[in-house]
Amino acid sequence: MFIDAFQLELAGPKGNCLRGVLKDDKGSICSTMEKDIATEKEQLIWAGLSELPYGRYTLELSQGDDEMKMNLVKRV
Repeated sequence: MFIDAFQLELAGPKGNCLRGVLKDDKGSICSTMEKDIATEKEQLIWAGLSELPYGRYTLELSQGDDEMKMNLVKRV
């Protein structure tokens, strides 16, 4: 769950680029980000989500050939 931001804890090889896409429940892209990973463990705060309506979202993360999806809910 998130309200206006969420935090990710990253662990992996440095020097790679992490790409993220946040989609609403209809599959429309609501927000994107790219981050170059400088250390093997990092924290990333994805902010600026206060304008999104409440509801269900899918977070898609990719780094090289690795991909993952997470379901999130924005609430009050």
